[in-house]
Amino acid sequence: METPENEIFRDSISTITEEGKRAWVFPKKPKGPFYEKRKIVSYALLLILVAAPFININGNQFLMFNILERRFNIFGFPFWPQDFHLFVISMIIGVLFVTLFTVAFGRIFCGWICPQTIFLEMVFRRIEYWIDGDRGKQMRLDKQKWNADKIKKRLLKWSLFLIISFIIANVFLAYLIGSDKLLGYVIDGPIEHVSTLISLLIFTGVFYFVFAWFREQVCIIACPYGRLQGVLLDTKSIVVAYDHKRGEGENGRKKWRKNEDRDALGHGDCIDCFQCVHVCPTGIDIRNGTQLECVNCTACIDECDEIMEKVGLPTGLIRYASEAEIANKETFKLTTRLKGYIIVLTILTGVLMSMLFLRNDVEARVLRLPGQLYEHKDNKIISNVFTYKLVNKTSNSIDDISLKLKTYKGTIKLVSHNEGFSVPKQGIAEGTLFIEINQAHLNGDKNKLTIEVYSGDELIETTTVNFLGPRSYR
Repeated sequence: METPENEIFRDSISTITEEGKRAWVFPKKPKGPFYEKRKIVSYALLLILVAAPFININGNQFLMFNILERRFNIFGFPFWPQDFHLFVISMIIGVLFVTLFTVAFGRIFCGWICPQTIFLEMVFRRIEYWIDGDRGKQMRLDKQKWNADKIKKRLLKWSLFLIISFIIANVFLAYLIGSDKLLGYVIDGPIEHVSTLISLLIFTGVFYFVFAWFREQVCIIACPYGRLQGVLLDTKSIVVAYDHKRGEGENGRKKWRKNEDRDALGHGDCIDCFQCVHVCPTGIDIRNGTQLECVNCTACIDECDEIMEKVGLPTGLIRYASEAEIANKETFKLTTRLKGYIIVLTILTGVLMSMLFLRNDVEARVLRLPGQLYEHKDNKIISNVFTYKLVNKTSNSIDDISLKLKTYKGTIKLVSHNEGFSVPKQGIAEGTLFIEINQAHLNGDKNKLTIEVYSGDELIETTTVNFLGPRSYR
């Protein structure tokens, strides 16, 4: 089945030529009310992104994703391997939150919040506009022979790109290993931590490649989020949309001519100036409808509104709207699908908050030593050997730790620590212990014991173990 002529553009992405080569995008410098609002949002998010790994709440880094040590901090809450279920729930909530907003407002996350878009549009491209000039100057410079002026501009731009990429790599590393450790490495000097320096240079190269060359290809090719739009969007989703009914009229769009009665000729308000195409950072024509390349950056809205004002036509030819609104004048309302997402999101958020509230600051785990059963001792004492691990999730050390039996009369003898030991802040204390109980107090070959963990006189955690005894004493 052949593709309709007006849908041929969907057979290939906008940044690839018919020969399969890269079609470099030279977007016009955006300006207008939406762009100014995006700058405020972007620089606020940039500030948060850069500052987050260096902010501590109750001794915990605000955001940290230490994959190597399996330690994660989210909004100051520490997550250990034992809290992996909480981390998974929080990630599901994040994905569901983005999904909800995509169903309602399209790819608004990409245009306003995504770090890739913010760094590219608000940092790297702004430097490019400052050095190379706007769209026309950039295109002429690209075709220009390598003379002193072009070399100077290229070296200046590439040097700044490399410095900023290095800074981003350092921030990225602070998220991975922790800001305190990173600052310690900086103070020690690169020679003392060659492996970290190599990792840092690799990250720098990756970021430089992405922002200096790969650019919008990340959003179009690498990021799967754009392709999710085909599943998540419907005719009621609010997206950056071209009002084709108003723009095309009965006889289609037409170039602007002064004092011409466009209504009488049956032409729409679109004057076919291509400014919405020239300003698009992914090089698409928004008049073709919703496309996976569109990141909802609103640059075309600002540009079209400015053109409409110049020719004396109403603004809003390109605007935030749903297909249902444009075609049938339907106003936005919560659909059954949106309500379902909201309910699930609310339930999961409630579950996560409850689990965080009920989570202990200390987690104790006592396990039987593999391959060991029980041992007979004098005076009819049965002994079992266990390993224990105490995880301190707080930013303060926990002192004067002792372990006591709750449900049975017996003794706990620690091998690795003395009575009253400490667990370091955000650390682990582990070792071996023996539990000894008189046979007369046992109820059979398997006895469930409750062990209480105290810090001084304060009960901070309880855990259970199975204590083995002779079968004849059931």
